[in-house]
Amino acid sequence: MLLRRTLFAGLAALTLAPAAVSAELPDLKGRKVVVVTENAYPPLQFVDPKSGQPIGWEYDAMNEIAKRLNFKIEYQNTSWDAMIQAVSDGQYDIGMTGITIKDDRKEKVDFSDPYMRSQQLMLVRGDEKRFTDGKSFAGLEKGLIGAQPGTSPFYTAVYEILDGNEQNPRIKLFETFGATVQALKTGDVDLVLTDSTAGEGYVKASGGTLKIIGEPLGTEDFGFIFKKGSDLVGPVNAAIGALKADGTLDALNKKWFLDYKMGQ
Repeated sequence: MLLRRTLFAGLAALTLAPAAVSAELPDLKGRKVVVVTENAYPPLQFVDPKSGQPIGWEYDAMNEIAKRLNFKIEYQNTSWDAMIQAVSDGQYDIGMTGITIKDDRKEKVDFSDPYMRSQQLMLVRGDEKRFTDGKSFAGLEKGLIGAQPGTSPFYTAVYEILDGNEQNPRIKLFETFGATVQALKTGDVDLVLTDSTAGEGYVKASGGTLKIIGEPLGTEDFGFIFKKGSDLVGPVNAAIGALKADGTLDALNKKWFLDYKMGQ
């Protein structure tokens, strides 16, 4: 229930009436917009194990934004570590993969308004009993954390759980978030830090083999990213406002965080 309350509390209500917001949305006249993602961050975006097709909260939200703004999407895929620079360089028009809005990233890209708020949580195996929070994990001398370099979980692990040394050998680096979770399942690492959105999805899909422990370690807002100065920022922000105002984002939250069961 903590994860669900966190998620829904983080989606701020707007005071604008839905009809008024929708009437003011720009018309992009069928323009092609290239949207890049990683497809490795359920339930925001991932490959459906049954159909083999990419699906998720962000796909549904972006498709609805495109419909309301009248643009055509071309989806492409890239790795997390290449995404921000690639969008900054103009290789793609929009990036989406649960990207935390951070000041240092704003130096490279423009962000949309937040579409979701989440918190950093500790994901462990379902039978983990050696530690219960960040402090007790830090005292577990041989305990390992799996993380992607340059991500919020990586920096939270370094500065809020361990000793502030970004080269700490207790952090094992992986190319994708999914790889960190797989390493956790197989026992190659003992802890993965995740925001509540991804954590909710993995715990639900694990059949009891994964769980969340401890208190939240921080709050973060997610936004879509654009090349600096992009003329898409304003229209997308207007559409996000409309989706919040008319309950569409609430419906997506229910679909992907409460109703959907990955792998079933």
